[in-house]
Amino acid sequence: MPLPTTVTTRTLDTVAGATVPIPDPDCLIHLQFRRFAGCPVCNLHLRSIATRHDEILAANIREVVVFHSSAAELRKYEGDLPFDLIADPARILYREFGIESAPRALLDPRAWPAIARAVATTVVSVLRKNKPAPPNEPEGGRLGLPGDFLIAPDGRVLASKLGKHADDQWSVDELLGLVPVREHGL
Repeated sequence: MPLPTTVTTRTLDTVAGATVPIPDPDCLIHLQFRRFAGCPVCNLHLRSIATRHDEILAANIREVVVFHSSAAELRKYEGDLPFDLIADPARILYREFGIESAPRALLDPRAWPAIARAVATTVVSVLRKNKPAPPNEPEGGRLGLPGDFLIAPDGRVLASKLGKHADDQWSVDELLGLVPVREHGL
């Protein structure tokens, strides 16, 4: 399935009860597809995004993160993140954007260092009672792959990446490097 080159205008409902226009006429959208609510690898990545959220906002990028979990699960595990969270348990957006599930999400050796770091971080968080333990049987399963899309205000997809394993997504530096120079327009 070919990746989208433009995004149809729509409004998504966040787990906080707000709405998000995609595309957003006032800024770029970094549409991220993560795995399940409570995913240790996703949490490690999203904490890196949250830590540098001010830089991302300064680059005129709005973070919108989609999970294949219910809104209730997202609020339980991810509710403290400073950006928009979208529940897509039916995987409607995942299908539209070509985001897959596959055993390589966890079996690819390139993911293993991040899995080890993520599990260690999660264990410490759970022991300190900062976060609940990840679900034993996550909604939608464990084998989701990540995806990233940078969407211009006019709906053009400026860049995209489909993850090859659970930790294969844009870093903040990679995301910021994709932002078009303003004088050239979006």
